[in-house]
Amino acid sequence: MFRSGVKWLIVVGVAVGVALLLNGFVGSSCLIPYSGMENTLYPGDRIVVNKWSYGLRLPLMKYFPYRRWKERAVRNGEIVVFNNPADLKHPVIDQRALFIGRCVGSPGDTVLLDSLFFVVTSPSVTGPDQKALYTYPREKESRLDSLLTRLSIDNSERMGEDDSLYVRSLSRYEYYLICQELQPEAWITPLQTQEEIAYHLMVPGKGKTIKIYPWNMELMRNTLKVHENRDAEIRGDTLYVDGVASPYCCFTRDYYWIASNHAANLTDSRLFGFVPEDHLIGKPAFVWFSKEPATGPLGGYRWKRILTRVN
Repeated sequence: MFRSGVKWLIVVGVAVGVALLLNGFVGSSCLIPYSGMENTLYPGDRIVVNKWSYGLRLPLMKYFPYRRWKERAVRNGEIVVFNNPADLKHPVIDQRALFIGRCVGSPGDTVLLDSLFFVVTSPSVTGPDQKALYTYPREKESRLDSLLTRLSIDNSERMGEDDSLYVRSLSRYEYYLICQELQPEAWITPLQTQEEIAYHLMVPGKGKTIKIYPWNMELMRNTLKVHENRDAEIRGDTLYVDGVASPYCCFTRDYYWIASNHAANLTDSRLFGFVPEDHLIGKPAFVWFSKEPATGPLGGYRWKRILTRVN
């Protein structure tokens, strides 16, 4: 009886040891808790993360310095699992919360952002179907409604108001049609011009020098301070690095800009800034289990998603 118990202890110990080795050096399981990556990944998906995708990041970072075996860069468009760069409560990187997103900016890339730092493409900024906000006097509401009906524009939404103005969402083409009808009047105007909402952000990389602007100053200050261990602060409208006014700043490691699939979900670089290379864990390989959140044990299973690859 005693020998049988010892054998079981050995079997359990070996199984636990193998599981720990696989988790640390091959792949690990993660639960998708939020909807930021729909329609690729859904809340309730459980995925296996390949830790060799970008080179194996050696575990136990509390005891050993950061190092990777067979390192390779992230390609734009790839879905990445990484540790939260803003989770400063945990000084050890591999003990920080896990996030997932799609890489849209690699070191040295220039990413086009709107005023909320959401990634856009050049066609979407200037395209005729791109929605924007326009203001007009409150007393013109009934006239605009009549005009929209005549032009068969039925997807216009009123987005806000103040004491004298209403705000509506219109496409650039819809705005063009309205202006043609109103000539020579011009009582409907863009809330922001396209030049005001488009920013060209360069993603930092090793040895890259980036110019400081008022709109990227705080982002660059935070990156230098948190991830480069530099003394960086903003005084008035100037960034000071190590006590020196700096119109440019240089970086010593590679970074990535990570985006959610949906603009409304902020669990991406708009929340935590650039993702440093040492925070990368790997790519999701496949969904090994999937179940609707908050469903009972007898329902909510997504059988068609089980064992599907993640692209």
